[in-house]
Amino acid sequence: MEIQIGERLIQMNLVGKDGNRMSVEVDGKIYNVDVCMLGDGQYSILNEGVSYSPFIVHEKGSRHYSVSLNYSVYEMDMLDSQARYMRMRKNARRDRQSDRIKAPMPAKIVKVYVEAGQRVRAGEPMITFEAMKMQSTVQAVEDCVIRSVACRDGESVMAEQVLLTLMKEVGKDYDGK
Repeated sequence: MEIQIGERLIQMNLVGKDGNRMSVEVDGKIYNVDVCMLGDGQYSILNEGVSYSPFIVHEKGSRHYSVSLNYSVYEMDMLDSQARYMRMRKNARRDRQSDRIKAPMPAKIVKVYVEAGQRVRAGEPMITFEAMKMQSTVQAVEDCVIRSVACRDGESVMAEQVLLTLMKEVGKDYDGK
């Protein structure tokens, strides 16, 4: 799961649990902690001999939490897969075309509109995929040539899998310089 604290995005996964003992992976690092819920939002956490007593308030019906710890308050949002998908879509709408189009999450390829060697103009569709019962069409941000196509209609793809490899049209500077 992803947790957003201010501008910081944290990747967190529960690795294992045995009673109050938990193994948690945070941004690739494993922490073995003892967690005890004392009630009414009060917790006791023991990590490497250091004790923490956060007070956690959950806004009912949301994925938002306020965590009070050591006289500081941290506003946190648990991001679900749909929020991650929308963030990745927003980041994909850049002024410059990436040279690799990747699947933002596990998806099914609905339609591939291009083939290797084809010239594509800005705004033209290149690929449509379906994820979480929503279809999205990736359009060229700028003129380019399709270098390779690594998927086909009806295929299931994994998150971050490269779907298309692109290059700028011959005679145009790739780095915009």
